[in-house]
Amino acid sequence: MGPTADGVRIGRRPPQGGRQGRDTPQWEPLGTLVLLLFVDFDQDLAALGPLGGFFVLRTGGAPLTPVPTLADAYENRSSDVYGNAITFRVEKVAHVLRAPELRIAASVAQQGLAARLWSVALGCAALYGRVPDLDPGLLHWDPDASAPDDLWLTEVRPLPADSATLVDVVLHGHLTPLVTALRAHHRVAPGLLWGNAASALAGAARQLDHWAALHGRPEAAARTRDLTAELFAHPLLSDTGTLTGTAFRRRSCCLYYRVPGGGVCGDCCFTRPPRSSARGASG
Repeated sequence: MGPTADGVRIGRRPPQGGRQGRDTPQWEPLGTLVLLLFVDFDQDLAALGPLGGFFVLRTGGAPLTPVPTLADAYENRSSDVYGNAITFRVEKVAHVLRAPELRIAASVAQQGLAARLWSVALGCAALYGRVPDLDPGLLHWDPDASAPDDLWLTEVRPLPADSATLVDVVLHGHLTPLVTALRAHHRVAPGLLWGNAASALAGAARQLDHWAALHGRPEAAARTRDLTAELFAHPLLSDTGTLTGTAFRRRSCCLYYRVPGGGVCGDCCFTRPPRSSARGASG
């Protein structure tokens, strides 16, 4: 049987029983099985498009406008256009949100980038059965773009889609150096930043799980939930909150409630905005 309309290759069904006869084996039910259906790993990562803006990744060649790689950003290298790219991004977010403190903008900016990285990696793992190598040296980032963060991968190299690979690609390859780079310039608690990383992962998983339910893709939903649970077992994420399926309640606060007109997020440790001083603990 050939591919279906969405590009999924499905094998032939086994016969539902043979001709009657003593030498003909009969098919016995094996219980509930989840058949993993994956699309071909294309260089455009086109399967991510229907999932929404946080999942889409531009690929191929170098961006027309010179923008830094995330490796440049994490190492605090100066850009001709933006200077320090992470500082530029934080100041842009602070201006847009009218944040009273830069650490609030640093938290929001970090969570937004974390959400993009988790969405791409988890979406590819669920739909392709592979993840692209998101090496920070290959991934360009425009710190002046609007949300979701604009990312451009110059070379698509497939990697296995197991949780150990996602840990290496996202947690170790991006989020750890991002936390270090942010804390070099802003007074943000590490517990807050890792809570943001966990919240971003759970948010990506919820959106992917919802899409899979709407489009009759139970295998993608199962893959998403399994990988998310395995990732939350990692020491950097295991103490950040409580994960139930794709629902998450974090143990820290991203500080968004301190933005004019802001409030507490759906997974916040607070049920309503707390009364706190300007120097209150952030995580």
